[in-house]
Amino acid sequence: MRKAGGEPVLVSLSDRAEQQRLIPTLDAYMLPGSPADVEPADYGAQNSGLSAPADLPREHADRAILTHAFAEKKPVLAICYGCQLLNVYLGGTLIQDVRWELGTTTPHRKKDLSPEPKEDPIHGAKFEPASRLAELAAGEQAKINSSHHQAIAKLGKNLRVTGRATDGIIEGVEWTGDANWVVGVQWHPERMFGDAFSERLFRDFVAAARGAAVQKA
Repeated sequence: MRKAGGEPVLVSLSDRAEQQRLIPTLDAYMLPGSPADVEPADYGAQNSGLSAPADLPREHADRAILTHAFAEKKPVLAICYGCQLLNVYLGGTLIQDVRWELGTTTPHRKKDLSPEPKEDPIHGAKFEPASRLAELAAGEQAKINSSHHQAIAKLGKNLRVTGRATDGIIEGVEWTGDANWVVGVQWHPERMFGDAFSERLFRDFVAAARGAAVQKA
């Protein structure tokens, strides 16, 4: 984030008064990954035994951020768990385990491979023509890393699917409700060091944050 010109600020997950004070002062928001899974009840499902325990303080903080970001038209970059939470926040649902439910052989996390590698598995992704992700990838295809076992099922309101893995799993979504910059990616661009696509994604996010700040000034 700093390399792209942004200044990260941590939002407390436990101090709600601090959240209420801090969130409105920020220009944009990045919702990162998490070892937790979104609470299945939040999207009208029961835990099939495949969802990791929920992190309710994190969910509350992310929802508070999204409520403010959408109301004030501030940019959001949602990564992995953050992308899933974004989708659920907008009324969508999740696949609780892509390998168990879909039978895909594409590795989406280290545990899908034996022996388990040290680095995230890499697979292909295809992006929709004229989408923001296709523009940033400088084409409709790219290689991305992968570290997840859940994914978007039913799409949330006003989200558009703009990227899929080679097995059809949704890898990228973009907000269509207004002109606000809101992008969700299922992979981890922050761990793809030296990757031009990832660097352009973060630069575009920071540029959107600056633009939103200028409009609010």
